Amino acid sequence: MSKRSIKSVGLVVKRDRPDAVLLAKTLARRLRTRKLAVLADPDIADQIGAAPTPRFELSERSDLIVVLGGDGTLLGVARMASARETPILGVNLGGLGFLTEVTIEEAKSALDRVLAGDFEVDRRITLDTTVERFERDSRRLERFIAVNDIVLNRGPLGRMLQLEVAADHKPFCSYRADGLIVATPTGSTAYALSAGGPIIYPTLGVVLLAPICPHTLSNRPVVLPDSFEIEIRVKASDHDATLIVDGQESSLVGPEDSIQVRRGRSAVALVRSVHPYFEIWRDKLHWG
Repeated sequence: MSKRSIKSVGLVVKRDRPDAVLLAKTLARRLRTRKLAVLADPDIADQIGAAPTPRFELSERSDLIVVLGGDGTLLGVARMASARETPILGVNLGGLGFLTEVTIEEAKSALDRVLAGDFEVDRRITLDTTVERFERDSRRLERFIAVNDIVLNRGPLGRMLQLEVAADHKPFCSYRADGLIVATPTGSTAYALSAGGPIIYPTLGVVLLAPICPHTLSNRPVVLPDSFEIEIRVKASDHDATLIVDGQESSLVGPEDSIQVRRGRSAVALVRSVHPYFEIWRDKLHWG
């Protein structure tokens, strides 16, 4: 990915954190002294000294996005920014923070480094997910973009799901489980990790399938090439399921519906931390 000249910076601020607001004011002032345009959500823009910009326009009007929050805040921004592959610098406010790798203390120096062009980006794959519905002889499509994962969970009655999964247009596996996670390498340290999945180096071109509490203990997490299209169907007619995207969007899925998951056309461009991945893993997961 070629580096574009940075003339405008979007700030995404977790508004319920006073430390985030204070840091945003400092960074905005720093950016204005460099004659750069500073953009932010309308409900906080005046408070930090930025131009009010709706969130959905931020990636279109910014050459760099700085997220002051946690991984959840970054995920919501990343899905919108992936189409243009706008670089994202994530600043962690004290949570686990696998995606927001820069600490508050490092924020100023990290921003200066990016503005000076001294940075690299990691292009993290996304998942394009399509729910195909057939209702009264009509066909309807619902589309989502995921940065971490898509999760198919059991419905409100809590019955075990019966899932038929095809990979690369070939029969792959029948699952009886509480659900199924399809994760990117970025998402391998999220829900999939709790389901027994492996940690995947974040720039690899693969996807992870991890069943949730499978009835058959030999149904283990599997890593497949990201060139494969994954198709999922819920088989039992009385078992509605819920599709959850990055833990932030959801959709009900019925037995006549088909879910297709493929690698997204665009990637998420995350500014690479000065800390190596292995250091981040050791720190976040408390390895030795």
